[in-house]
Amino acid sequence: MISIPHKTKQFLVLLIKLLIVGGAFYFIYDQLANNDKLDWQKFIILFQKNQSVSGIAFILFLSVLNRFFEILKWQNLVGFIHKISLGDATKQVLAALTAGLFTPNGVGEYAGKALFFEKSETKKVIFLNLICNGIQMILTVIFGIFGLLYFNAQYNVITTKTVMILFGICFLVFGILFSLKKLTIKGFSIEKLIHKINEIPKPIHQKNIFLAICRFLVFSHQYYFLFLAFDVDLSYLTAIATITSVYFLASSLPTFQFLDFAIKGSVAVYFFGLLGVNEWIVIFITTLMWFLNVVLPVVIGSYYVLNFKTRNPI
Repeated sequence: MISIPHKTKQFLVLLIKLLIVGGAFYFIYDQLANNDKLDWQKFIILFQKNQSVSGIAFILFLSVLNRFFEILKWQNLVGFIHKISLGDATKQVLAALTAGLFTPNGVGEYAGKALFFEKSETKKVIFLNLICNGIQMILTVIFGIFGLLYFNAQYNVITTKTVMILFGICFLVFGILFSLKKLTIKGFSIEKLIHKINEIPKPIHQKNIFLAICRFLVFSHQYYFLFLAFDVDLSYLTAIATITSVYFLASSLPTFQFLDFAIKGSVAVYFFGLLGVNEWIVIFITTLMWFLNVVLPVVIGSYYVLNFKTRNPI
């Protein structure tokens, strides 16, 4: 194994930190400055018309609450290995979010969190992060399916026959996976995965599910309240069903974190367009959601990245 001099190692670590933070800020600037669909003049006019200190504070509070539930989820799951403080959980979540900003589907987030732990715990940390993100995805799918069914019942986007076919395909896929749960590929199988999940105490799983539900309710309602702030007049159930549908379909597509709002924006424009909502309003709200729930945490996470001291040897 090649031995890297201490000074060289320090330089490489600093270079990686600067690349992560610099890359994150470049992608954020690029998406906000060069998006020709964002009409800032319209936004400023509407903002001045509806500006409210209490309203702005409430929306910002929901962003803090959204990320806070994610931090609590991580602190709860890591407790399976050893207890960590809320401060450490905050540092790990925000630094990992920054590291995963420009990696496909936030893969860098897994490596980012693992670096805060001993090398011997890397596999466990990656697995726990998979559980952390997995439950959020499952809830997005569940709420999204119900949202799609409600939306479709109101606006008949697809036929009943197509809905039945889609459900049939889902049941078929689950049936095949269940029947092949003992099939092992390179040492991995569904049965082994289920066994590993069951090794985690039930109270940890229960708390993880509860916090994930809280987080989903927070960011979906933040989306809803932003529509209200932009004078969009939709019934509560229709708006929430559309929002859950957008999150479900957008989350099904492979993407980068820094392009997340563009993917969600495209899906949202289609669905809210069917409801008669102006395209620029949908794009602005989606961009604001991205700014409040990704960009601001990344700015804070950049501080933790720059002050990170590596545990695992390079």
